[in-house]
Amino acid sequence: MSTTAVSAQPPVSAHPKTRKVVDEVSGWLRIFDDGSVDRTWTGPPEALPLMEPVPPYTVPHDGITLHDLPGSPNLRLYLPESDASKKLPIFLHLQGGGFCISHHSWLMYHQFYARIAREVQAAVVSVELPLAPEQRLPAAIDTGIAALIRLRSVARSPVDDPASELLSDNVDFSRIFLIGDSSGGNLVHVIAAKALEETDEFWAPLKLAGGIPLHPGFVRSTRSRSELEIKADSVFFTLDMLDKFLALGLPVGATKDHPYTCPMGEEAPPLEKVRLPPFLVGVAELDLIHDTNLEYCEAMKKAGKQVEVLINRGVSHSFYLNKFAVDMDPTTGERTRELVAAIKDFVERH
Repeated sequence: MSTTAVSAQPPVSAHPKTRKVVDEVSGWLRIFDDGSVDRTWTGPPEALPLMEPVPPYTVPHDGITLHDLPGSPNLRLYLPESDASKKLPIFLHLQGGGFCISHHSWLMYHQFYARIAREVQAAVVSVELPLAPEQRLPAAIDTGIAALIRLRSVARSPVDDPASELLSDNVDFSRIFLIGDSSGGNLVHVIAAKALEETDEFWAPLKLAGGIPLHPGFVRSTRSRSELEIKADSVFFTLDMLDKFLALGLPVGATKDHPYTCPMGEEAPPLEKVRLPPFLVGVAELDLIHDTNLEYCEAMKKAGKQVEVLINRGVSHSFYLNKFAVDMDPTTGERTRELVAAIKDFVERH
C-alpha cells in the first residue's frame, strides 16, 4: 500500500480519554465514537522511515528539484534537470493507501517518483488526495479531476498559479499520463473514464496520452484464488487492510462489486462503452489481488482497449515503494529497474 505524516497527532477531541475506539485497521488508523480518526502509526517502528514526509527543495539533488504547489488541489512537482529544448511529458500521480491513509509527501513515494522523473525524463505532478472515512469516494476522484482542470488552466492561461512558472515552458500538456499505486490505480481507471466523458475540446490543450495503474485495488466481493492462497508478506498490505479500507473508502452501503473497485463487474458500465487511453498495467505475481488484476486486464482486452500487462515476477504488492528492499534485496531492485524501464518505454511510444 501506499501514504499526512504519521507522527503522533494532536488530540482531536477536548476529552480524548472519554472517546472509545469503534473500529480500527491494525497499525494504521483508529476510528472513535465521536467520528474522529487517529492515523498515528502503531505498527513495526522499522516501517516509520518510509512514512516520513520529504520537504521540498529547489537546489537539485540527484538531478531533481521538488516543489510544493499550493492550490485547489495541492500538488507536488518533481522536475528533472533536462534539455530545455525538449518538452517533458507529465505524470499525474495518485497515491495509494486504500483511500484511507498515506500522503504524497512520504519517502516511499518520493524515492520512486523522483526516480521516474529522472530516468523517464518527465515532470511528475503528485496530487494531495482527501482521505476516507472523513471523505469517502468519490472525493478522491473529484480531486483528481480538479487536478486535471488546474493543469488545463495553467496550459491555457498561465497566470495566478504557482505551478505556471515551473510548468508552462517545460512540459508538453498534450502528453499527460495518469499513474497510481494500489488504490491509486483504481483512480487511474475511474478518473480517465470520467475525464474522457468530456470532449477533446473541453480538455484542450491537455490530452490524456495513457494510464499506468500499478497493482490496482480491483477486487470482487467474493475472494479470488490468490486472496485465499497467497500469504501476505508485508505490513503494508493484508486482507484485513483490504477489507476494512474499502469498507471505509467506498460510498456508504457499497460492496467491493462497486464500479470503483470492480470496473470489470456487472455493476460497472460495460467497458466497451468506456472511452480510455492506452494502459500499462503492473501486476505483481505474489500480490494478494493478483487474480482480479489479471481479470481486469483480460476484460479490458476483450472490450477492445489498448492494454499492456507487465507481470512483476517474484514480488508482492507495491514492492517498488519499499526503499529498503529496493536498495538491499537484489530481486526487488531488479524488478523495480524493469518496472521503470517498462514505464519509460510505454511513455516513449505514446
